[in-house]
Amino acid sequence: MSEMFCFQCQQTAGNKGCTRVGVCGKQPETANLQDELICELIHLAETAMKNECRTKTSDRLLVDGLFTTLTNVNFDNASIRRFIDRIVSERKKLGGTQDCPKLELWKGETDIVSLRSTLLFGMKGMAAYAHHSMNLGYEDDEVTAWFYKGLCAVNEEHTVEEWLALIMEFGKVNLRCMELLDSANTGAFGTPVPTRVNVDIKAGPFIVISGHDLKDLAQLLEQTKDKGINIYTHGEMLPAHGYPELKKYSHLAGNFGTAWQSQQKEFENIPAPVLFTTNCLMPQRPSYRDRIYTTSVVGYDGLTHITADEHGNKDFTPLIEQALELGGYEHDRSMSGINGGHMLTTGFAHGAVLANAEKVVGAIKEGAIKHIFLVGGCDGAHPGRNYYTEFVKQTPMDTLVLTLACGKYRFNDLDLGEIGGLPRILDMGQCNDAYSAIKVALALADAFECSVNDLPLTLVLSWYEQKAVCILLTLLSLGIKNMYLGPTLPAFLSESVVKVLVDTYDLQPITAPEQDMDAILGRK
Repeated sequence: MSEMFCFQCQQTAGNKGCTRVGVCGKQPETANLQDELICELIHLAETAMKNECRTKTSDRLLVDGLFTTLTNVNFDNASIRRFIDRIVSERKKLGGTQDCPKLELWKGETDIVSLRSTLLFGMKGMAAYAHHSMNLGYEDDEVTAWFYKGLCAVNEEHTVEEWLALIMEFGKVNLRCMELLDSANTGAFGTPVPTRVNVDIKAGPFIVISGHDLKDLAQLLEQTKDKGINIYTHGEMLPAHGYPELKKYSHLAGNFGTAWQSQQKEFENIPAPVLFTTNCLMPQRPSYRDRIYTTSVVGYDGLTHITADEHGNKDFTPLIEQALELGGYEHDRSMSGINGGHMLTTGFAHGAVLANAEKVVGAIKEGAIKHIFLVGGCDGAHPGRNYYTEFVKQTPMDTLVLTLACGKYRFNDLDLGEIGGLPRILDMGQCNDAYSAIKVALALADAFECSVNDLPLTLVLSWYEQKAVCILLTLLSLGIKNMYLGPTLPAFLSESVVKVLVDTYDLQPITAPEQDMDAILGRK
């Protein structure tokens, strides 16, 4: 078996790197093909920059190619090879050479490899957000151009100081990318509103849709309208229930299951098909493999893949026919979150929270709200992630908990009560909705005429894959300090780089919920 090296996700082997097989299930051949794909993207970017000949095709190849290599997205070797062929073909059209030298992405001086990897992994995360924006017709040249700049920089020599400057510049560009996606989603589907979502499953045919792409969900809802099929979100698709143009479909019936890493158990013998629109795909068990579908950049050998036509339209007939054939559950089925709750609340993006800004500011001034925690990020199977459940349970009754991304499944079915009519847990949306959290934080800072770091606000973040990396870099680029990060620090951050982050930004590794809560609230 050929060797591999991958340390881009939180669960990488021994917190050092996967060298025999990926913890995610990625095989060595797949890992090496993904590295080859990245190298070809770098050569494409270099050719386009050298010859000053960017094209819409090369733009899209850089974005979708980076996204293809993000954790838990594409395990299909044939698909990756076809993508590499498309990159090489476009490079030659732009005047590139027939063959390009192999690049060593993971070798070199420790700190330089660390900084290079940090920038590359951040760009992988931003590519996911740019991909969704492009699907909805939204693009920003500053964002797209930075993929060329960043990929070229990965193959250049820089001092440590220059790398750090590049990474902070990237963080600011990613903020613009998240803002762009926010505009795309709200422009297409309306401003999210607070919505209660049931996790029980009704009798009858149904389809589960996972991932992040709201356009795919919109098309699926339209094609299943009046067909007697209920649609259930899964994982990061949960916030879709808050968008007016999606929730208007009465057959958007609820949310299926809990976090993405539980899918192998929760999809066991499920009498319905499942569509993966983005990452979070895991190797399938035989009991449900024939009911898993992929689309866009997602891939796995042997699964049915739904492609789009030249206008971005997709035909979900195979899922619809299988859903009707399987018939779903004979009776309503009671299900729950990991803490036993049956209802989830979502839709508290910046539009909803800022609509209540006066209420929140007043409650802070009056002492009804003494602290705000942002507890969000990625979920995963690491045992230490129970920290986030316990941390939220221990938040005092006079505090709010903002949350986003799939890390919220650790606690989003808890009922922590309300403050002034607002639930104490406010789900702001998907991982990209970190933009909403930033916008709310900046608005509060403006209201109190202080900096974000002076607010009674603490960020307690969990990370797993590269979208969390790009969000962290954005937060650092904004100068936000004293963030808590876990369950482990990234393996790709060298000791020296960690020291810089700790010394400059007071970045804190999580310890124990009680200990961290005492430190945050100044309790002795």
